[in-house]
Amino acid sequence: MFPWNYGFHWNSAVILFLGAFYTVLIVVATTVLSAMMNARRKLAGGKYYAVRWHSDFEDLPPEDRVCRHVLNGEFQERICQNGFDCRHCATHNEWVQQHPVTVPAEREEEIFGLSFPLDRFYHRGHTWARLEPDGTMTVGLDDLARRVIGKPDRVELPEPGAEVHANGVAFRVQKRNADVRVLSPMDGEVVETGGPDRPWFLRIRPKPLDVRHLLRDSEVRPWVMRELERLQLALSQEGAPATLADGGVPVEDIAAAYPDADWNAVCGEMFLQG
Repeated sequence: MFPWNYGFHWNSAVILFLGAFYTVLIVVATTVLSAMMNARRKLAGGKYYAVRWHSDFEDLPPEDRVCRHVLNGEFQERICQNGFDCRHCATHNEWVQQHPVTVPAEREEEIFGLSFPLDRFYHRGHTWARLEPDGTMTVGLDDLARRVIGKPDRVELPEPGAEVHANGVAFRVQKRNADVRVLSPMDGEVVETGGPDRPWFLRIRPKPLDVRHLLRDSEVRPWVMRELERLQLALSQEGAPATLADGGVPVEDIAAAYPDADWNAVCGEMFLQG
């Protein structure tokens, strides 16, 4: 049926076939090329990270997608529909108008021996962000995440000048068989890096400075209590005893305390890996 085949002859059926064949081929090629260009534009504009995060977020069980307004007691039951990005939630923006975002107070919450200073904002992927006098935000792991990971086997940090995006990968931490994608609490440019030997990992210049999606003040304690329950469940599913079953304080290096647990599964649960 093709001109390069032996014995080919032109006729009306051949013309119709070739016309349909090449029309389909052009449509498929155009669709693929358009998809590739669209993906490239999204990647260049940072939208790739949002697309990937929302895909991962939908894979989380409903109990891991509880709306922050359940934490603060405004709702009894509600599932987040915005990938924990409250900047796009009409309900939350109405709440912010009644409770304007301010720089948190310089005080500290101690929750079962965990330290959660309230001079910073918290991302639900277990990073904190603190506003500095020069307008940058310092980013670190919160105390629960620090104890879950313990002493990391390896840390991969972005280079200064790199762009990070809220809910995209801020940096990676490897611990035993777990490769943890630590989520960025905000959009911005990395201006300096720290590391596991310092109390912070990144310093970011926000683009723009918008912290409406981050937890603060009175929301922190109920969120941490819920996260401790999730950690207990994750450990029990791996055959380990619940960390706080006796009312004690989590150890400094929880990974070392449970050498037989599947740490990839535990970290996937706690760091919202989907």
